[in-house]
Amino acid sequence: MRVLAAAALTSVLSLVGVIALAGCGGAGPYGHAPKYAPTSEEESALAGAREYDPVMYAREPDAWRKTNTTLFGMVQARAPGPNGHAHLTVSVRRLEPRNLCTNANDDDTCRVTVSEREFGTVHTLVALRPEDDVGEKSVGIGSLVRVVGRFGEDVDANDGGPILRGTFYRHWPRHFYVTNARSDLMRQ
Repeated sequence: MRVLAAAALTSVLSLVGVIALAGCGGAGPYGHAPKYAPTSEEESALAGAREYDPVMYAREPDAWRKTNTTLFGMVQARAPGPNGHAHLTVSVRRLEPRNLCTNANDDDTCRVTVSEREFGTVHTLVALRPEDDVGEKSVGIGSLVRVVGRFGEDVDANDGGPILRGTFYRHWPRHFYVTNARSDLMRQ
């Protein structure tokens, strides 16, 4: 009888451990971790993509149109695009190697961190998920997005800037990320 009770207790404790690990693991949807943590879907989308470089794109736009490109951008404007997509005008930023945190012992205080300085403006077309389309945490001015996609031959009608047709995006609402300008307040 004691052997059965011990085995049952061991099974219950193992199950509780698995549930606890599942609930605590990962950086969450907004990357609360000391270093940037891509999602598994994001890693798949990034395979073979290259980081956007505005100078190189201007020199060789045809070469850039042949491969996937990725960029981080702060949303400056959002408008309806073709086929139900959102047309986002973004200020391109660089991902910082480490996220800024207010407490080194608490990952929940860490925020995805991008450069304060912009590296150009790009227009993107993305099909937003319902939770990112409408609501308190929807994509809007001041949001941060990471977009993976391909440049087309078309350009924006207002400023002639390139348009990246997104096949994947990740979104951080306003106040869920920081720029490296916050390093004086978030030193960890």
